[in-house]
Amino acid sequence: MALAYAPSPETTPVHIRERYDHFIGGRWVPSSTGATFATINPATEHALAQVAQGSAEDIDRAVAAAREAYERYWLPMRPADRAKYAYRIARALTECSRELAVLESMDGGKPIKESRDFDVPQAAAHFFYYAGWADKLRYAIPGNPGPTPLGVVGAVIPWNFPLLMAAWKIAPALASGNTIVLKPAETTPLTALLLAEICQEADVPPGVVNIVTGDGVAGAALVAHPGVAKIAFTGSTEVGKIIQRTIAGTGKRLTLELGGKAANIVFADAPLDQAVEGVVSGIYINQGHVCCAGSRLLVQESIHDEMVERLQARIETLRLGDPLDKNTDIGAINSAAQHAKIAELVQSGIDEGATFYQQSCPLPERGWFHRASFFTGVSPAHRIAREEIFGPVLSILTFRTADEAIEKANNTPYGLSAGVWTDKGAKSMYVAQRLQAGVVWCSTFNQFDPSSPFGGYRESGFGREGGVEGLRPYLAG
Repeated sequence: MALAYAPSPETTPVHIRERYDHFIGGRWVPSSTGATFATINPATEHALAQVAQGSAEDIDRAVAAAREAYERYWLPMRPADRAKYAYRIARALTECSRELAVLESMDGGKPIKESRDFDVPQAAAHFFYYAGWADKLRYAIPGNPGPTPLGVVGAVIPWNFPLLMAAWKIAPALASGNTIVLKPAETTPLTALLLAEICQEADVPPGVVNIVTGDGVAGAALVAHPGVAKIAFTGSTEVGKIIQRTIAGTGKRLTLELGGKAANIVFADAPLDQAVEGVVSGIYINQGHVCCAGSRLLVQESIHDEMVERLQARIETLRLGDPLDKNTDIGAINSAAQHAKIAELVQSGIDEGATFYQQSCPLPERGWFHRASFFTGVSPAHRIAREEIFGPVLSILTFRTADEAIEKANNTPYGLSAGVWTDKGAKSMYVAQRLQAGVVWCSTFNQFDPSSPFGGYRESGFGREGGVEGLRPYLAG
């Protein structure tokens, strides 16, 4: 008799308002136009709440509030006192962790065990880490004993890790003495708005943190606003290019964390069971909605068939379904538009002659879901090997030698991350040093720590987040 998992639904200790306004100057204020939009639960396709639609006038109000707070409160404040506020936020995140995790899964579609065990703890850890830097900024930039903040920071974040991305921007900005205006993604604004409530409860001075919700119109207004000294953006490469053109010649600081098409390289001497788990966590976590996902698997030719067989067996064990079920491994695709994009790219792989595998589980009747999938017979010329799918779809290519693996791994316009699997330390280092990626994991994948810098180059952007390297772009000098 086959064993099956009984449902294990998470309770929902979260109150979702019918309507959310912008958080500007420490107060909740409606959009200047009165317009709202619905934020949708992708697992049910039901609206969770109405959210204020930001306009250029709303951005102007938020930047003015941030500038006033910077001059009146934040800049004159002792760095050690700024640290106290960051520590308060960090502690509040841990105290509200269950509520935040549930809200993140409802609004974004990711499995609750990922929100609970990764997103929320990592967000709190970033605030704890950067709080410790607030009174040590003289050590952040070598040769500059007195670095100063820039002023008002504008941050635009994506929908795949809404709370964590907000922490990645807000924590270093506050620790370095800046105030901030944050524009969350229109499909996942709710945890950012709950973070605004946490800032209120932590008595953060009004205007130090401002959150304006909306679509690309609000984001474009924030990027172009003359009162913003720095833009921190995480999102698509296409939008990153637009931002860079927009601020060219303005003197604004800019950091971009953009797309990726990471290579995960498995040599014949790697421990295959461990490598399979690394491949699964590298591509299927968060439904593949990860910019550093290991979406290109490069397998040494002699173990290709065995690797495919093990991977095919492994994805059959992944549980797809309700994101709030604690047994779920693969939740809902974030939006109908993203689901359609994934389907279009999968069809292109089939049309170009690659062999398609996917798990055989049923799909829920409602919501946007995509089974864990992979392609074999992929060449570097296939679209699925070149374009970022941003879904639970893996492309498998083969290689014979380490140098061939390096050449194929670097055959991409991106440069965000990579992975190497081998039991030889020297081979690991040889390959890692030649991979053109901002971060290379050896015999692991998707490991993050707030003290470790993360970022890419080429079409994956520039600048770093995390570590002292992630603090420096927020400081003058």
